[in-house]
Amino acid sequence: MLIEYLKVFAVGGALCAIGQLLIDKTKLTPARILTVYVVLGLILEAVGLYSPLVKWAGAGATVPLTGFGSTLAKGVEKAVSESGVLGAFTGGFTAAAAGICAAVFFGIIIALLFKPREKK
Repeated sequence: MLIEYLKVFAVGGALCAIGQLLIDKTKLTPARILTVYVVLGLILEAVGLYSPLVKWAGAGATVPLTGFGSTLAKGVEKAVSESGVLGAFTGGFTAAAAGICAAVFFGIIIALLFKPREKK
């Protein structure tokens, strides 16, 4: 059990540390780094390298944005096999819909509770 927690922490922590290094050492904006992570997860899933990492590290690999990219790739792959070319356009939305809806829902709840305002 402890070894599972260590694997999750190591992989998730490494992904976060790489992101922090990119913020500190490059001129990339956080938004671009997040985009790179999603695209990297999608590419790694497409070539078959991300699923073994998910099996080994669990939430350490699925929670970061690379996991979102992986989810999009899996959804597109499944939808293309079921619906043909049209699935390339719908599969990613279907696979990621629950996560996106949860993010929007909880974002609205937090906005209602804490009265967001612009930074000065």
